Amino acid sequence: MSESGSNSTNGQQQGMLKQKQNPLEFTHDKILEDVYRTHFHCLEKCDAASLYTVASNVLNQSMDITEKLIAKAELPTEGFKEDTTITSQQLAAKLKRIAYLMICTPRGEYPVHCTTMLILEQLKHYSWDAKVLIVEAAFALEYGKFLYLLPLIAPCQQFESSFADLHGLLMVPQNTKHLTHLNTVVKKVMQLVECITQWKKLVSAGHDIRDVPTLAETLQEIPVVVYWTIFTLVSCTGEINDFTDNKYEKHELSTHLEKKLDPILGEFKELLKKCINEIERIEDFTSRKNIVTRGRDIVKVLKALIICGDKRDLRQNVYYFGLTEEQVKLEEFKKKCVLLFISGLENVDDDIKLLNSVNEKLKEKAREVENYRSEDFKILWIPIVDEWNDEGRKKLENKLRDTKFGWYVVKYLNFETSLKLIKEVLEYEKKHVIKLMNPQGKVENFDAKQIISQWGIDGFPFRTSDQTRLSQQWKWFWSEITKFIKEIENLQNQIEEEDCYLLIYGGSDTKWVKEFTTAMDAVKKKVESNVDLNMTIESFQLGKEDSKDVPRFWIAIDSLLTSRKQVKGVVPQTNEIKRLLFLKQDPKGWAILSKGKNVRLLGHGEAMCRTVKEFDTWHDKLSVMSFDVAFTEHYRGIKEKDGSKRCEENVICYDHPTDIVERITCPKKDCRRPMEVTSVNFKCCHQHKQ
Repeated sequence: MSESGSNSTNGQQQGMLKQKQNPLEFTHDKILEDVYRTHFHCLEKCDAASLYTVASNVLNQSMDITEKLIAKAELPTEGFKEDTTITSQQLAAKLKRIAYLMICTPRGEYPVHCTTMLILEQLKHYSWDAKVLIVEAAFALEYGKFLYLLPLIAPCQQFESSFADLHGLLMVPQNTKHLTHLNTVVKKVMQLVECITQWKKLVSAGHDIRDVPTLAETLQEIPVVVYWTIFTLVSCTGEINDFTDNKYEKHELSTHLEKKLDPILGEFKELLKKCINEIERIEDFTSRKNIVTRGRDIVKVLKALIICGDKRDLRQNVYYFGLTEEQVKLEEFKKKCVLLFISGLENVDDDIKLLNSVNEKLKEKAREVENYRSEDFKILWIPIVDEWNDEGRKKLENKLRDTKFGWYVVKYLNFETSLKLIKEVLEYEKKHVIKLMNPQGKVENFDAKQIISQWGIDGFPFRTSDQTRLSQQWKWFWSEITKFIKEIENLQNQIEEEDCYLLIYGGSDTKWVKEFTTAMDAVKKKVESNVDLNMTIESFQLGKEDSKDVPRFWIAIDSLLTSRKQVKGVVPQTNEIKRLLFLKQDPKGWAILSKGKNVRLLGHGEAMCRTVKEFDTWHDKLSVMSFDVAFTEHYRGIKEKDGSKRCEENVICYDHPTDIVERITCPKKDCRRPMEVTSVNFKCCHQHKQ
């Protein structure tokens, strides 16, 4: 082909290149689509870590030399050391081929784009990070020539100076301005390579993208970041050749490329930062979850639950609201059992009232059940709110000020990891819950609210086993009473509600029975008409439908006691049966108060009737305590004012002579002294000693 024809062809090619769109104007989506078409399954492997180390060391050392040359400073006396090597001859050959492609690329954005796409096609079976590291290493083959600039800034042997001359490096000092710009771009592209390497470590850690959503975003960005990294390395390779060629006109590296890199680098760094934060939250959550689930120390468990990771003040947000309203450390809970109350701020008054009642009872009288002591129990409230705005804060402050409860509260918990732990590990789903945690921090009862609501302080120490024990304690009674009062069975679902109270009564004095019935009807009407009293009261008279049911019931209870006497050892519920049998001896009548199927009070006729009649005098207490507690307090107050010292007495006929000489204690709670046996009559003898 003639020279004129060759020039014509080159002119046409350059014209076509000019008509091509500038890659710097490509949209994100176009680059993503084009690059992703070149990527296949990662079948080929390379030692990415070694490749990164070797290439980075070459680039850093070369850059250090060029910067010393520009600044006309002396090079440090320490020599270049490299402990990592690349042993694959196949990879070394690939690096040379790619370096040759980069060197032979015509200057201009579109030729650089074409070479970039060609390189991506050749590396289609490598992972994203490996593609970049291979190209970086190929670039290091060229940029590493600057190591031969050493003779210009430090004494060296003659052959080193000759080698630099052969590479045309002696011309570099005349182009330090362009060299400064090149180094700036190389530094930025090395930051991109470092980010890609860091990204690879994150995606290789095995995190679920559902837990690290930003990681999914990086999967959409990495092809574009890889493209611009390789594009920049190809551009910089051409710039190096200009330094080693004594041309009058040099093609300066585009400043637009540097401006293009800045947002790409900044945005990808931000994504990686978000990924790291999300992963740290996952690791923090996993660590805290292990502490909570293993449960070895209550203080450590509470710290894991409520103390924010960047808060070093362990008193943060934990307050004690009693008379002092002081801020406390979590060490207050050391070796304590904790009733952990978790709730929102809506409809919480009844639960606060319930816990206040339990808290007062725990302090009122020392209790011990199987090494669980009442003085070792503390109540901690964690209010959960979606967002602590001014309205929520004010509502909590008002509640704390108005209630003045004597237990602990965590104020304004807004730590995302804590909220996730509480919801996942402690099974909180916006329904108010009370958890019992032992001194080791293990949850012994995930639903302590049920036993506290049904049994109150009688449920102490509120374990799951206590719920089972108490539900069996009066099972015999309900089994017998429902045979004679069918309506109780029909109200089974209603009885299981938290605030359903039953009053079962009877007696031989018809006048008393009539008065009690009338008084109970009046109380039920008042409760039903009061919208603030969220409870149900039902009353049942034994023998109302059939008077023969009365003796049948008592005979059945008597038989229960007799059958238990025939069993050797301690038989559960024997004392409860005795207490009920003693109750029937009251000449007026008797009444049993039950919360659900938790028998709360076995009461004598006259005091029970007065308590019901005087409802108006004590119903105000229902705003701070439950119906059964207020009822029982008023009943006992009447008994104390009455001044009667008469204890219980009963007459029971036994078929077994050994029962006659058995020692039986007085069932009255403030007595409990042994009763003397007179024939088959049981009566308390201590009155003569008072």
